[in-house]
Amino acid sequence: MIGMRITGGVLAAGIAATAIVCSTAADRAPATPQAAPAAAVASPRPTETLTPVLELPLTNVAGKTFTSAIVDFPPGSHALPHRHGAAFVYAYVLQGTVRSRLAGEQAHEYHQGQYWVEPPGAHHVLTENTSSTKPAKLLVIFISNTGDKLKTEDAPTQGTSSTRG
Repeated sequence: MIGMRITGGVLAAGIAATAIVCSTAADRAPATPQAAPAAAVASPRPTETLTPVLELPLTNVAGKTFTSAIVDFPPGSHALPHRHGAAFVYAYVLQGTVRSRLAGEQAHEYHQGQYWVEPPGAHHVLTENTSSTKPAKLLVIFISNTGDKLKTEDAPTQGTSSTRG
């Protein structure tokens, strides 16, 4: 019972710290967007960017780490199918609308202020910004095994190439 209270406190503190970092990072963002090259060639659909904000070992839960991250989805972008290993995942929509689907489930749209959870081992087969003109942003919390990768993308299928390096 005490362990649950401490873990809940760490989760709340991590979310608060992430919110503070996000608001100050937004204040530092450039006011003018970068212009595209004049002779731009059609490019593959953009993907998301995951930026870890806080990583904290859970001292009352041996071998577990709390990580918060911001996931930015430019307009029209998506995430490649992926898994988060043995991590428990909580995703909260900070901005925009995101469509998400786990294997074996129907797709759902989540709007600013809504959230979803992913159990350990879940296969995330669809995550995309539903807007072609506005960005979307998530706060994602991972409770993972210390040292594990936070995200592993599926291997490209034959005849398909990944747009990420």
